[in-house]
Amino acid sequence: MLGILLLTFLLCDAGSTCPTELNPLSLEPPEIIEEYGASVIVNCTSTEEFHDGMKWKGDSDMEEDEFFISKELFMKDWNMEAQCQIILNKSLTCSKDLKITIYKNPEDVQVFPASSSAVEGTQYVLQCDIINVAPVQNLTVRWYKDDNIIKTDSFTNTTKTPVSESSVLTVNISRGDSGAQFRCEAQLDVGPNGPQTPVSSNYSPTVSYAPEFKDKTDIVDIYVEEGDNVTLNCEADGNPSPRFRWTNDGVDISENTNNLYINQVNTNTTYTCTASNHVGNMTKQIHVHVVKTTMATTTPKPSDPKMVDCPLTMMPAEIVVKFGDPVSINCSTSATDFELLGWEATIGGKTSEMSSLTWEVDKLEAWHTEPKCFITIDPSQCYVIPNITVYKTPDKVSVSALGYRPMVEGTEHQLTCEIINVAPVRYLTVKWYQDNEVVQTQTFNDTSLTPVNEYSTLNVTPKSNYNGAHYKCVTELHLGPNGSETFSTESAPYIADVHYKPHIQSWTRNYANVEHNISMDMVPCHVDGNPQPTVQWYNKGNLINGFEPLTRTQSGEYTAVFENSVGNISTIVDITVEYSPSFTCDDRYDVEENGKPQTTCEPEGIPAPIVTWFKDGQEEPLPQHWTRKYSGEYLLRATNKHGQANHTLDLNVLYAPEFTLGNDSMVVTLGENVTFNCSAKGNPEITIVWKYKSAENVKETTRGSTKVVNITGATSTNAGVYLCSAKNKIGTVTRSVTVTVTLTVNELPLYLPLWVPIVLGIIIISLIILYFMARKKKHGQYAFVPDKENERSEIPMNPVSNGKTNGIKV
Repeated sequence: MLGILLLTFLLCDAGSTCPTELNPLSLEPPEIIEEYGASVIVNCTSTEEFHDGMKWKGDSDMEEDEFFISKELFMKDWNMEAQCQIILNKSLTCSKDLKITIYKNPEDVQVFPASSSAVEGTQYVLQCDIINVAPVQNLTVRWYKDDNIIKTDSFTNTTKTPVSESSVLTVNISRGDSGAQFRCEAQLDVGPNGPQTPVSSNYSPTVSYAPEFKDKTDIVDIYVEEGDNVTLNCEADGNPSPRFRWTNDGVDISENTNNLYINQVNTNTTYTCTASNHVGNMTKQIHVHVVKTTMATTTPKPSDPKMVDCPLTMMPAEIVVKFGDPVSINCSTSATDFELLGWEATIGGKTSEMSSLTWEVDKLEAWHTEPKCFITIDPSQCYVIPNITVYKTPDKVSVSALGYRPMVEGTEHQLTCEIINVAPVRYLTVKWYQDNEVVQTQTFNDTSLTPVNEYSTLNVTPKSNYNGAHYKCVTELHLGPNGSETFSTESAPYIADVHYKPHIQSWTRNYANVEHNISMDMVPCHVDGNPQPTVQWYNKGNLINGFEPLTRTQSGEYTAVFENSVGNISTIVDITVEYSPSFTCDDRYDVEENGKPQTTCEPEGIPAPIVTWFKDGQEEPLPQHWTRKYSGEYLLRATNKHGQANHTLDLNVLYAPEFTLGNDSMVVTLGENVTFNCSAKGNPEITIVWKYKSAENVKETTRGSTKVVNITGATSTNAGVYLCSAKNKIGTVTRSVTVTVTLTVNELPLYLPLWVPIVLGIIIISLIILYFMARKKKHGQYAFVPDKENERSEIPMNPVSNGKTNGIKV
């Protein structure tokens, strides 16, 4: 209490400011760092026990007798605030704010090249996209090459809601970086209670560089004895693998092989080898010097290679050989008069006098070879050449996306299939699959015999149902007669990550649940979207906490807005907060008789409660109209599916007054005492009033609900009508009592002296009046009418005409 007095004294000139050192509130925990969607309980404690109330800001309930309050917070509002308040007195309120950090680890981290290609000696750009992370000001992005940090990025955006950010790494790329692991790590640094494991993504570039000869020389001199065979070497390294082109005196003599076989060298000459790829090229000159010898050649020279019906048979005549594998072809003749049978070849050449001879190579490493089987039949020579196809399946077949960004619904996206070192490419077919369906097929016209790198692209305009689809490319080398032999290589699947805006799969237009057990996050509403949509709820345009339980006053229309990085969609839900019955009625009700059985005592509750009336322990059906017998004490029981409530009610049925007797007449003898009463019943209490001519001998008395009129010694003045009125707030009724006063015979002598003068006076006055009336009649004009009863009257009667009267004038 002393603390409050001191605090009040210190603040008397400082408005309502509450100094930190005197604030009695403390929070546990004082700070919250939680992932979006979590819940946590916060306790607020006051060191001051005497106060006018504690509460959390925004709550209506005030705790007046507590010094400790708790609140469960649901981390669903990115701008959530919580403040504990205490009212120390009428003029002083202190508060304590809870520091809240809501975080969301990145949904995904994606590294992809922002440069079109990685070429040695150029700047190569990698981009790291961090998807849906919050708060971004606490995000640190670290770039690694293998296990060494090479760059760190941070962000200044102060928004609290999830955002997507990018970090860019620029490197001077070289062939040594080919295959290196570049890693992007995204780490949220929000303290020891936050996420500790970073989210990362790797990328290994393939660096392209121009060819370089392995012997590091570009001019070579070779000395060969005249008539000998020689193989020229032009080995080079490059990425992509280089193509080779041989020329002699400006004339192309061979392609797509790094070795050139020359049979029976006889003259000095210069051969030029060019190694090239899309990055660059290098040229080597090889000077062949012939050294003369005296040895004679024994190799037969064909005299007529186009001899018709050359009697040679190849087995097989057409063969498919994998580069580096052994190969053998048998050549035989049906002729018996031949001189020599032989094979002329850069590798494996031989002759024989036998009718069958096999060409054999243990390891075929020439991309283009044409061994000739020849036969000499004096004086001519003929030959046949087998059809040899040397092939190599791809070293690697892979699918990647341009820019390595996620697909977006409705936006064209390009996938690339990279085929590394395949030969011969003219027999190559690339098939694109979406799941198990072929969606594109591509062939190639390149006539190169040596391995090359090829690329195939697939343009996709994704739909939402493409999300998770597997895309792959399959290479097929169709070799042999009519493509009878097929060699397939399949890429690893590229799993489509299609981003699309939210769409509602199913939802409930009307939702109801019981009070304190209903919140907006409970509404059945299934929404699909990628990235996973977030939902915000609005009521009357105001953002609300969807995890906060609703009360009975919060029924109404709510709007849900589902949103992700692609777009948003909204829907409306009608919420009904149900609750058990309760009465807020008076204990007593007045109703009028014959009125309908309705009172203002109606219970609250949703669904609408069913009300049952009980009287004296028995259920009492309500009548169509109230009657007075229904007055009394009732028990009202209201019931719905959530419970019941009772209320005791005193019902008072009001009705207008009613007389116990009707109108009456009384004959009273002069001088007699008489009593008559007026009695009525009614609800509420009635008022009875007599109306009559007042007299001294008339008195009123009241006996309970009866009002009595007493006449003592009735006189003629007491004669008349006596009216009785009974009245309450419902109505008024009237009854009458007529009183007549009479004299008896025995009583006349007693009153004779009084009546004689009166009678005589009346007679005298009457005679005077008759006299004057008689005189008036004699001086007028008369009309005589015959007396029908006495037709024999002797008085003559004359008619009256023209307004004149014929008769007697008096």
